[in-house]
Amino acid sequence: MDIDVLGTLAVREQGVSITPTAPKPRQVLALLALNADKVVPVATLTEELWGARPPRSARPTLQTYILQLRELINGALRQDDGQEQRCAKDVLLTVPSGYLLKGGAGGSDVREFERLAGTGYRAMDAEDYPEAAARLREALALWTGPALADVHPGVHLETQIRRLEESRLCALDQRIEADLRLGRHRELLAELTVLVSRYPSHESLCGQYMVALYRSGRRGEALNAYQRLRATLVRTLGLEPSPVLAKLQQSMLMSGPAGTPSAVGAPATGRFAQVG
Repeated sequence: MDIDVLGTLAVREQGVSITPTAPKPRQVLALLALNADKVVPVATLTEELWGARPPRSARPTLQTYILQLRELINGALRQDDGQEQRCAKDVLLTVPSGYLLKGGAGGSDVREFERLAGTGYRAMDAEDYPEAAARLREALALWTGPALADVHPGVHLETQIRRLEESRLCALDQRIEADLRLGRHRELLAELTVLVSRYPSHESLCGQYMVALYRSGRRGEALNAYQRLRATLVRTLGLEPSPVLAKLQQSMLMSGPAGTPSAVGAPATGRFAQVG
């Protein structure tokens, strides 16, 4: 079974789509697919579909959705010309406490993303920035949009989506950091302009944007970016920027002309690469 969730939901058995069009069965399949090869309790599925106050008909309605998914799986299995004969109940199992979707040896874009991102993080730790940038770029290319973009999530899927989006943002942060280490500041400016607008309180992205602007000879804009972030943090959270970011701002204020290599050193932590 092949499972894609980093964008729209797409689940295929024997290369044939088993993704239903109706919203509630899609929701059920999404939760089962994100937990492939693990039991998803009936109570979890019920809460996902109807919240804390499910209707009296919740259990039989859930069973109907499972039946619809099995019909789609059976249709896909009939396309298999191999010797081994399986039925839908071999793929979507009923267990005493719930249901289990067997992923088997198929592909998963989440697993591939985590593998590539992990390789990229290890390369960052080893200061192999070309390898880190390449692997993290591959990982991020697996995303075709927001996770489960075409599924209406309940409480459990919402948690999973937030987890995946946070993983994406971490990989993006590290890929940009690797690119900065490689001197690609001008190439990053357009991307970072969009990102700091989308995440106005994200300190790491703001710091990277400041570095890219400074290295491109735009020190005034870099300092303005800091002030915008500070205003946002104070207004929304009552917080000042972190000491690392404040030190970056101070180093820019005290520097010579932007882009002078010896004018501004890296913060004490080494974060945001070297400004000059």
